[in-house]
Amino acid sequence: MKLCAYRCKTCGKRTHPARFVCDSCGGREFVQEPLEGPVRLLTYTRVHNLPAGINKPHLDFGIVEFENGVRVSGQLELHSPAAIGMKLEASSGVVRVLQGEEITGFIFREP
Repeated sequence: MKLCAYRCKTCGKRTHPARFVCDSCGGREFVQEPLEGPVRLLTYTRVHNLPAGINKPHLDFGIVEFENGVRVSGQLELHSPAAIGMKLEASSGVVRVLQGEEITGFIFREP
């Protein structure tokens, strides 16, 4: 899965996921741009009550902000305790297998 933002051709606002109509100006044309580089952790949570088929004691999730202002959510894979404001690297990968199908999503790791 490629990490992408969508920039409105009219006003330049970037969003993820893709929109049909720009929240800022009502524009309907978007340009796909890669989401790359470091992110900053805005908030996080730990989930202990996981669905069947996930054989982990807990999962950590976070909302991060890219340097271009786009905010996305995804799984955290950290070696140290999560802290608001910490710098992470964005990637994508398999976050779950559901009925034999691999589900991909954002994964944020320490640099």
